[in-house]
Amino acid sequence: MNILVVEDEALITDFLRRGLEAEGYAVDTAARGEDALACLRGRPPDLVILDVMLPGMDGFEVLGAIRASDADLPVIMLTARGEIADRVRGLDLGATDYLGKPFAFAELLARIRARTRRPAQNGTPASSLSVGPVTLDLLAREADIDGRRVELSAREFALLAYLMRHPGQVLSRQQILNGVWGYTFDPRSNLVDVYVGYLRRKLTTNGCSPIETVRGMGYRMARERTA
Repeated sequence: MNILVVEDEALITDFLRRGLEAEGYAVDTAARGEDALACLRGRPPDLVILDVMLPGMDGFEVLGAIRASDADLPVIMLTARGEIADRVRGLDLGATDYLGKPFAFAELLARIRARTRRPAQNGTPASSLSVGPVTLDLLAREADIDGRRVELSAREFALLAYLMRHPGQVLSRQQILNGVWGYTFDPRSNLVDVYVGYLRRKLTTNGCSPIETVRGMGYRMARERTA
């Protein structure tokens, strides 16, 4: 799936491009509204992430131009503006969703999935994740390990979901920090280690944990539980 990122801040553009490509998306970028419309004519994307504060044409003008030619293309507005009036204006102009900065990359991914979700073979979208002994109900926001219900905070749930979406893959602390907490957090923060510790205590059964430490690299959600 191809995503067009329209953002004039190079740091955020690079953060989004690297993160989305790591998730398997093809990414085009544009720093100006006029360039975004040229991209839309050249290779129509499956979804647009559109910043409001752009040089030249602002995001609202770009959104209006998109809707004039395509009523169904999903457009997620991404902006530092938090005023209700701006959100209402964007939604009235046809924005599919609205996400304010700073944001957690995991939340953006969830919104992308929600707006581009294709029905499963049984006609309903996937609503759970399962890796080894752990099952995560994404709708009820409940976790089970070997049939035992585990109570998780919102952040613990987001961290576990992020790990479970990359089973067997070693994720660096920076990847996890970006994916769960967002690009604005200090990379020297120990938040990842602290919350992995919380999860391990809650998920460990008979001295075994489904979350592995890969020394010098990061963490991995094991397909089978390890000690």
